[in-house]
Amino acid sequence: MDGKGKVIYINGPVVKAEHMADFKVREMVMVGEKKLIGEVISLEEEIGTIQVYEDTTGLRIAEEVYSTGKPLSLRLGPGIIGNIFDGIERPLSKIYAGGGQFIPEGIGLISLDEEKLWNTEITVKKGDLLKSGDVFAHIQETSLIIHKAMVPPGIKGKVIRIVDNGYYTIIDTILILLDEEGNNYELKLAQEWPVRQPRPVWQRMPLEKLLITGQRVIDTFFPLAKGGTAAIPGGFGTGKTITQHQLAKWSDADLIVYIGCGERGNEMTEVLEDFPKLKDHNTGNPLLDRTVLIANTSNMPVAAREASIYTGITIAEYFRDMGYNVALMADSTSRWAEALREISGRLEEMPAEEGYPAYLASRLAAFYERAGYCKNLNGTEGSISIIGAVSPAGGDFSEPVTKYTKRIVGTFLALDRELAHARHFPSINWLLSYSNYIPILSDWFSDKVASDLMEIRSKMMGILQEENKLMDIVKLVGEDVLPDDQRIILEIAKIIKVGYLQQNAFHPQDLYTILPNQYSMLKVIDKLYDRAYACIKEGIPLSQVKEEKLFSDISLMKYQISEEKPELFQKLIERINGYYDSLENRYKEGSTDED
Repeated sequence: MDGKGKVIYINGPVVKAEHMADFKVREMVMVGEKKLIGEVISLEEEIGTIQVYEDTTGLRIAEEVYSTGKPLSLRLGPGIIGNIFDGIERPLSKIYAGGGQFIPEGIGLISLDEEKLWNTEITVKKGDLLKSGDVFAHIQETSLIIHKAMVPPGIKGKVIRIVDNGYYTIIDTILILLDEEGNNYELKLAQEWPVRQPRPVWQRMPLEKLLITGQRVIDTFFPLAKGGTAAIPGGFGTGKTITQHQLAKWSDADLIVYIGCGERGNEMTEVLEDFPKLKDHNTGNPLLDRTVLIANTSNMPVAAREASIYTGITIAEYFRDMGYNVALMADSTSRWAEALREISGRLEEMPAEEGYPAYLASRLAAFYERAGYCKNLNGTEGSISIIGAVSPAGGDFSEPVTKYTKRIVGTFLALDRELAHARHFPSINWLLSYSNYIPILSDWFSDKVASDLMEIRSKMMGILQEENKLMDIVKLVGEDVLPDDQRIILEIAKIIKVGYLQQNAFHPQDLYTILPNQYSMLKVIDKLYDRAYACIKEGIPLSQVKEEKLFSDISLMKYQISEEKPELFQKLIERINGYYDSLENRYKEGSTDED
């Protein structure tokens, strides 16, 4: 730490200091006697403005600012998975073990455990030529994830010294590289990376695969591609957090990064209590073995909240570089934007719409742009899918954060207050939501599930849209005035909504539905609609066409199915065909007798 500044102004997390000519913008600094962690965000001649990531209570004028000579960076290595960090990657469990109910000031940028020994399997040998991204060691970090130690970006060379397989800490030198200029590089199990700088990739690939979530309304109606982006906007109580929890628990990503950004502490407590008990759907191992938690709750320093989503996305990029598919949950980007607004106000910047800074849209876009399906520097393929919750005040989707996010993301899952109050969860409004990934995923659905899945999905969406128009008439004059061919649409739409789109996160059969069963459920509803509508067109009255027990059983089929019993759907289709064949025959015989 060679450079020193002197504090001349303190306004919450915003500090100004003089004698800052030798500092750099975005450099990490230590502020005051307590060595509070901060970041230089602007320089004007010798005056520097610093954003402090800790509580500045007790900081005094004329205290010194110390240079570190590097940007705000994360330590990336074994020990990340299963841990819970604050907004700048400080492990909360370690802080709590030190005797603090709250994060004390001045504890420094502690991160990963430097004393823990990791069983390391070396995958290269002396004399090998390594380039950026190449894997040189494997560590079984958890039961689900093999941690791959990689050559940091920007480094390449020949291995001139290497250790044997064994137990090492993250600060032990594992190998030494010699480059063409004669420079030596000591490589350890951990590396550092600036949080605001995207990690490089070899090539961005087209999105072609579905991120399977097990949630029917998402997988088949508003699908999200691996490497894609989604927003879940909704007012208070509409189920944003529980929807993200479901995606974190059940999506087929290799790794989950969950960012609790400015949310209430009790919601993060629920995550911390739930996740250790949960099992991974595919392997039966603890879900925490593939989860990284970042908690920056609403009572934590506001500047660290602004940094927390960059911390999360940098960790996600690190594991993507190993060849993993990562799903990142940001709950919520509105709280992050509010932190941005508060800091902007303290910096006395010109406010834009609703007081947010003018650069809100570009910051949101820069964050979501770090998603993608990529070919990595080491030749592997990996992806980051970003699912951001948005909390518009009063559920107003025209406010800036929702409006800008909608412009950026590929899938928009609009949560509806009326559906939530009616206990319809997930409360995703099928008329306001959309997915831009449907055209590019059509081939995937055809190859992996069924060739007509997207066709049936479009048909079901048409029924729901027609029902919405008819409900305007029903509210005015009642259902009885509608002709039977329109009333049957209302009945089928009710089955689609209650029997398919509504999903109980706490029911053992209903909390997760595999894709073949999702298709089979739609096929049953489609068959019911086709046969019932055909009977109506033949003049059979709705009272005969709507067989209560049959309609009820189809609405409730989601509680009966399991992966082991796919024959249920065939039996339902046989019942549909049997009932309507019999009904048509009776009416044909009746009309013949009359003749």
